[in-house]
Amino acid sequence: MEYPIKKISLSHPNYPDLLKQIYNPPKELYIQGKLKKQENLPLAIVGTRQASSFGKNLAKNFAYSLGKKGFTIISGLALGIDGAAHQGALLAGAKTIAVLGSGLKHIYPPSHKKLAKKILKKGGALISEYPPEIGPKKQHFPARNRIIAGLSLGILVIEAPEHSGALITARFGAEEGREVMVVPFSISQKTAQGSNELIKKGAKVITCLDDILESFALNS
Repeated sequence: MEYPIKKISLSHPNYPDLLKQIYNPPKELYIQGKLKKQENLPLAIVGTRQASSFGKNLAKNFAYSLGKKGFTIISGLALGIDGAAHQGALLAGAKTIAVLGSGLKHIYPPSHKKLAKKILKKGGALISEYPPEIGPKKQHFPARNRIIAGLSLGILVIEAPEHSGALITARFGAEEGREVMVVPFSISQKTAQGSNELIKKGAKVITCLDDILESFALNS
């Protein structure tokens, strides 16, 4: 099945409401699949590309459990935590949305082309602010993180080192009044030093599913 790429402008009636509210929303969005004006309980799950097996399992399990509760899982299609989050949502039969740092004709990383197709097949969406022919560039990824945060009511950070795109997503989210939630890790885990720093700065500590549901006034 083919999934045509659609372009919508900031003034389009179906432009996502939450994203429209941020300081610097994309003037145009390129979309494959189904992106609603208002998604049901959109939550971002983000973290490092160099995630531990423990971190990836956490992301997958949280996405699965949240998906079963009706959440829409949003992430960046990257290796590590992002990919695990998308996979967990798909296993739950839930909607998941991937925000790319490249045009939609250049799925990045290439190893996630099958995952991207599965997201579309299961009723999710791939989105980008870059025209379809544009390849991935280093500077695109920090910019796309504001879209991940902007589409979401909250951001769940799982395993992020000191210098991580996930921290940029969390910062954008906090600046826009979205709740930042963090799973704590051992202080000796270098890939999670940024996560623990977010907790020191006031992010909500998440140790179980109920901690997240509480933020959305939902019961387990």
